[in-house]
This record gives sequence, C-alpha cells and structure tokens, in this order.
Amino acid sequence: MLTAVVPLCLLFLVVLVKRIPYIGGDIRWALLLAGVAAAVPGRLGPQEILLGVVDGLDKLSWVIAISAVGSIYAESQVRLGTMRAVLDLLRKVFGATPRGLIAALFLTLVVAGSLLGDAIAAATVIGFLAITTLAELRVKPEQIAMMILVGASIGSIMPPISQAVLLSSSLIGTDADPVMLISVVTVGIGMVLAILESFRFVRGRTIRGQDTETLGAVVRRTWPMFGPLLVLVGVVVLNSGFAVDVFTLVPGVSQVVTWLGGIPIANGFVHVLVLSLVLATALTFCYPRVGKQAGSIVLAGLGNVRQTVVIQACAGFMVGMFYASGAVAQVEAVAGGLPSSAVAVVGLVLIGTFGMLTGSQTTAQTVVVPFAAPLLIGSGSDPTFVAVGASHIAAAAQNLPPVGLTAFVVCGLVGATLRTKVDPVRTMLLALPNTLYFMLVGFVFWLL
Repeated sequence: MLTAVVPLCLLFLVVLVKRIPYIGGDIRWALLLAGVAAAVPGRLGPQEILLGVVDGLDKLSWVIAISAVGSIYAESQVRLGTMRAVLDLLRKVFGATPRGLIAALFLTLVVAGSLLGDAIAAATVIGFLAITTLAELRVKPEQIAMMILVGASIGSIMPPISQAVLLSSSLIGTDADPVMLISVVTVGIGMVLAILESFRFVRGRTIRGQDTETLGAVVRRTWPMFGPLLVLVGVVVLNSGFAVDVFTLVPGVSQVVTWLGGIPIANGFVHVLVLSLVLATALTFCYPRVGKQAGSIVLAGLGNVRQTVVIQACAGFMVGMFYASGAVAQVEAVAGGLPSSAVAVVGLVLIGTFGMLTGSQTTAQTVVVPFAAPLLIGSGSDPTFVAVGASHIAAAAQNLPPVGLTAFVVCGLVGATLRTKVDPVRTMLLALPNTLYFMLVGFVFWLL
C-alpha cells in the first residue's frame, strides 16, 4: 500500500509547498517525482521502467496528439477568422439584444473550447471579443469574467475535442464514442443553464448603436470561412454516429493508419479525431491568406499547448509507474471490499481537491482515476458511466474556489482590458452553481 500512498503524499507536498527550491508548486516535477517514488519501492528494473513508461505514454498518446494537433487547427481557425464569424453569425441569429449577445458569446466560447479542448485557450482567444461590449452594458467585471470562465470551461469538455472525456476514456481503457455522445447531452444542458442564469446580469439593459448588417449579409460575408469546420464536423459525425471511418476507406492512407495503429504511442496520432483535425487544418492552409502563415500557425499552435503537452507526458510517466509497480493493484486489493458508493464519495473528494489545487483536470484525473475506476467497475459500474463521471467531476473541479487557475487567467484578461481589478474568488463563487451541476452529474453517473 505504501507504493501508492508515498507517491501521492509526495505529489501533494511538491504541489502545495511552493517554497521547495526549484520544484515547489511545479506540477510537472510533482508528477515525475510521484512516478519515481512508485518505481523505487516497487523495485522496478530498467526494462520494467522502460515498458512502464511506454505503457503510460501509450494510454495518453491520443490525448497528447489531440492537444498538439487541435491547437494548431484552432490557431488556423483564428487566423482564418472562423471564430469571429461564428460570433457575428450567432449574434444575428439570437438578435441584437443583451440576452442575444450572452447566448451568442456562450455558444461561441463552447465552440472554441470544443475545438481547442482547453478552457484557458478558449477564454483568451474568444473572451476578449465581448468584454468591451458587455462592459458598455454596465455588466460588472466579475460577472463578465464568470461568463467567460463558465463558457470556456463548458467548451473544454464539449465533444468532439474534449480532453477531459478523452483522458478519462483512455485511463479507463473504454471506447470514447459513447462517452462523448452522453457528454453532448449533459454538457449541452449545463450550457443552457449557464445561459439562462447569466441573463440576470443584463436585465433591463439595451445595446446602443445597433448593427444594421442583416443575417443574410453576414452569411454571405462569412460562409467561405466555415469550410474546414464543416468538414471536421462531417467526418466526426460519420465516425461517431454511423461508425464510418473515412480514413480507412482511402487506399494508401488506410494501410498507413493500420500500420501505425499497431505501434505503441504512435497509434495515438492516427486516431480518427486526430486525423480529422489534420485534414481540416490542411484544408484551412489552402486559403491563400492562411497558407502564407502556415509556419507561424504551427509554431504558435504548439507554443500554446507546450506546457499542457509536457504535463500530459509527465502524467503518462506517473501512470505507467503506478501500473508497473503494482500500486494500482495494491489499492484494488485493499479497497476491493468497499461499496461503490463509498468509492464514489472518496473519488469525488480527491478529484475535487486535486483539481482545485492544481487548476488542472488532467492532473486530477491522472492521480485518482487509475485507482478509483477499477474499483467502481469491479463493483458493477459501466465503464462508460465511470468515464463520464470522471470527466465531468474533473472539469468542474478546476473551477472550484479559491484557487482555480482558469479563473485567475480570465480575471487577468478582463482586468487588463477594462483596466480594473477583478476578484477571481468572487468570479469562482458566481460560477459555483454551474461547477456544482457538473460535479453532481459526474457523481450520479458514478452511482449508476
């Protein structure tokens, strides 16, 4: 049991004690040291360590691939103007009213968050587009920050590019497609609730200087920008809804996909979602003004997720060491007699704690899911439901007060734009109803 307890205590120590020289507060070092602390008591030899590292990275390979390729795709869409076009189009669809603006903002943030798979990226890419307009409606800075925070966070778990969903599915070893289909419904409900809740911020307000451009004019101006996005959606729908993988139907491509699919770690880069993003990005580069910026787009995209990918790689190392050392098996043996409800409660508390302290659903899931998921599944829970629960709880946990990292970034963005101080704790408290909704949904799925 010490093989599991010691690494987790060490991880907590490094994350929380920022005064530790060089590594204090650095989640990357915390994950690496936790992995080493699991390997040493387990008396792993060089070959076992190598196999463990490969196994851990293989479990997270397509999550890493989604992060890297997805960020490049998202950057290409920003340069093309797709995200701005989405906001302009939705504002016309929902009407030139304060409530219409809020609905359009949330939907655009969700689209951006889904494409980027990351709340912070979505908030910084899209959030600033509406800050000034909302401020002109006399919406308080913390309320503006709350809407951006919640919208971006909801987007980060919305399929098809949901790191939280893909990570939980990978750690559990279950098919991600049914998890994503369920998540579309649960996340969609959360989005509607957030929109309705936010309407109170603009009660009795009106937008000055109405835009006279018609919906038809907006469509004619923006439609060419939606080509790559529609192709991406089409390929994903064919795969998820009709079990049609278009990449296995193309001669030559299918052979390469099959070959790489049998190689550990490399198989993550030929997952249908990853290849869909590659295809959509390639189509975006066919637009002359974007193709000229291809090099800077790739560099910017990779730069945006550099830290995320490094954290995911470190998490893969820790997961590999946990399994190779027998830590996971030891926890299963000790806690095997616990009822699923007890495991669900403990898992909820641990994921909530790790997510709050680190501001990362990746870390929260990586630490807790390898131990909790086998116990829940062993007690009769459906692996799909376990994956849904883990993703929703972890996505909510990163916004729990008082130390949600995303809230601090969003408040900094709003504060810098409006040249005022924005309280991140108050912002997180305003977002708490939505946070609790996702935690409750996740917990219910763990009890099913």
